[in-house]
Amino acid sequence: MNNIAEVVKNQHTYFKNNKSRDLSFRIEQLKKLKSVLKKHEDHFMEAIKKDFQKPALESYGTEIGFLYSEIDHILKHIKKWAQTERVWGSFINFPSRNYIYRQPYGVALVIGAWNYPLLLSLSPALGAIAAGNCTIIKPSEISRHTSPLLADIINSNFEEGYLRVIEGAAETTQELLDEPLDYIFFTGSTRVGKIIMGKAAEQLTPLTLELGGKSPAIVHSDADVSTAARRIVWGKFINAGQTCVAPDYVYVHKDLKDSLLKNLRDEITGFYGTDPQKSPDYARIINSKHFNRLKGYLENGTIVTGGQTDEQELFIAPTILEDIAWEDKVMQEEIFGPLLPVMPYENLNEIMNTIREKPTPLSLYLFTGNKDIEKKIIKELPFGGGCINDTIAHLGNLNLPFGGLGQSGFGNYHGKSSFDIFSHKKSIMKKPTWLDNPMRYAPYSGKLKWLKKLFN
Repeated sequence: MNNIAEVVKNQHTYFKNNKSRDLSFRIEQLKKLKSVLKKHEDHFMEAIKKDFQKPALESYGTEIGFLYSEIDHILKHIKKWAQTERVWGSFINFPSRNYIYRQPYGVALVIGAWNYPLLLSLSPALGAIAAGNCTIIKPSEISRHTSPLLADIINSNFEEGYLRVIEGAAETTQELLDEPLDYIFFTGSTRVGKIIMGKAAEQLTPLTLELGGKSPAIVHSDADVSTAARRIVWGKFINAGQTCVAPDYVYVHKDLKDSLLKNLRDEITGFYGTDPQKSPDYARIINSKHFNRLKGYLENGTIVTGGQTDEQELFIAPTILEDIAWEDKVMQEEIFGPLLPVMPYENLNEIMNTIREKPTPLSLYLFTGNKDIEKKIIKELPFGGGCINDTIAHLGNLNLPFGGLGQSGFGNYHGKSSFDIFSHKKSIMKKPTWLDNPMRYAPYSGKLKWLKKLFN
């Protein structure tokens, strides 16, 4: 059992000794973390397999390999990111030298999500470590094989005051949020994000929220339908659709609808065979609760392909739905599973207005070869980030900040953005004593006209 108050107290004590701030120590800990992950790589692959029946390529590519890549990226750039930055001064403060110092907040809490239980617990923590914070990780208890393994491996290899994993359900998270924290990073649902933000507000703790939402894919009238279908199927059905940036639904121009549906069916068969339940490359739903929620959506619209379920195996086939309206239950919340509604459109402006009226999506995917349409969507529609002629691939570029907007969250991470988000920018002006401008001191008589000249 964890004494949460004691864990947080130990982290504050550790941070005050300044050890975590030392750049060489941060580099050493990042290298150590990569080494620990490599040592236990097979154990993590096995745990993820037990949680999701996920194929090894997906587990490695979307979790373990991504973490290796991010650690290497941080190690390559951390010395530059951590440097004190000199900036231009202002004439009114002449002479002066001006600097920005990047310093850690202190004790950071990272609350991970169950759908990528290793990646979404450790990736934000990499930014916290790189910036010099002490870090507490609270993984999701829903990933019941990966979470305890992560706790065991991290807690047995790192000092408790520096990096600690605490397991538990919602009550544990509540206890953590009642403690004095210096930064909170949460990945999860919008509903829980509002609760986290409310708790953070009680202590004015800064935070980042990485939430979700209904991320659209738009297949415009000039799209390469074959490529669009292949990339939509890949982005939607990886991890059985349990991905926060997966295409949640498709808007396809009416002239391409039949062609797109045929290509989607063909691609699903090409990926997973005629019986996806027997495919070694298709994951399962995390638990019965989510299985039953998703199964209920099958009552909406018309099933184009898929629809088969097996509760004992937590299997839901890759499913395409048509004849869907926004009033249907499947369109009322993020699907977060292997069901893909496809809706035709005729007028692009009309569907843009519809998307704009809905909660801001985390991602958006546009398939078109028309540069003007591309510019129009990027400029006029609010969303966190996305791709042109692809899906979810933008997450693979650590030079691209990743984050939501509005109901899909706020704050960006990945790469340098992770370092920045866990760093306070401390502004310092250094002035000499050999010159002292009398204009700013009282008495002010006769000085206003000179001040106006200075600002004009």
